[in-house]
Amino acid sequence: ILKISPAYLMGWTSSKDDLFSTNEYSYFDTAVSAGLPNIVDGITQDEVQKLVIPDSVMGKWAGDKEVFVTRVNGESMNNVMEDGSLIAVKPIELPQLKNGDIVIYNYDGEYAVKRFYQQEDKIIFRPDSSDMSFTDLVIDLEQFNLYYVDIEIIGKVVLYIVELD
Repeated sequence: ILKISPAYLMGWTSSKDDLFSTNEYSYFDTAVSAGLPNIVDGITQDEVQKLVIPDSVMGKWAGDKEVFVTRVNGESMNNVMEDGSLIAVKPIELPQLKNGDIVIYNYDGEYAVKRFYQQEDKIIFRPDSSDMSFTDLVIDLEQFNLYYVDIEIIGKVVLYIVELD
């Protein structure tokens, strides 16, 4: 309402110039499927765009140089984020994930956004949708070791920006 940061009100910053600080993030002008996994066209270093986002929007992720931004495409996560939402993604390793985290993953060359769960010898990628036709992708880690299956966690969705009507 006051259009000033809590840091300014608390006296942690001394000038109004600090109120509207921003950072640049790598922006991949493509959409990651929130439906059936799909192939994402490769983007060269020259095609990576920059997107300036206010630190007040990014919160604790403000200025994190590893975070990148892209869009969601599809309805399998529509209880949380609508088709076309911007998502900020932080690269992360599998052991750092918790059940229920939203991740981008690559499964045999196809990329998707889903909730992550690990139960004993299974990894589950679960939609969060009002459309019940979307189903879990369950990967049995025992079979994973027997057959060549390429699976990679690209990163954890740390922020999403949803446009409402």
